[in-house]
Amino acid sequence: MNAPTSLPPFAGKTFEVSYDGLTAINAYADDGLHIRYETTEGAFAGATGEVAYTCQHVAGEIYAISWQEADRATVVHIDDFATGTSRSFFTAPSHDFYRLEGSLRAL
Repeated sequence: MNAPTSLPPFAGKTFEVSYDGLTAINAYADDGLHIRYETTEGAFAGATGEVAYTCQHVAGEIYAISWQEADRATVVHIDDFATGTSRSFFTAPSHDFYRLEGSLRAL
């Protein structure tokens, strides 16, 4: 995977996402290619890993960000860094599908 031509504004930064029943820490590497995640609260607490992600600018400070976790779970975020909101759509290893809405804050 090649480095992106321009880095997303969240590269090199760490954020907490908090939804009803799930909280996680997402640390985006400086390279604009990798994320380190840790689920800190909820049914998936303890899930951690470092994987490649892709992102697509939507508008303003809104980005669609996706990755596949070490346990094969798939994750898509629609994060609005201006308003501090996050929407997450993910399929767990059990194949259960989740739609979450919550907050996003820089750490």
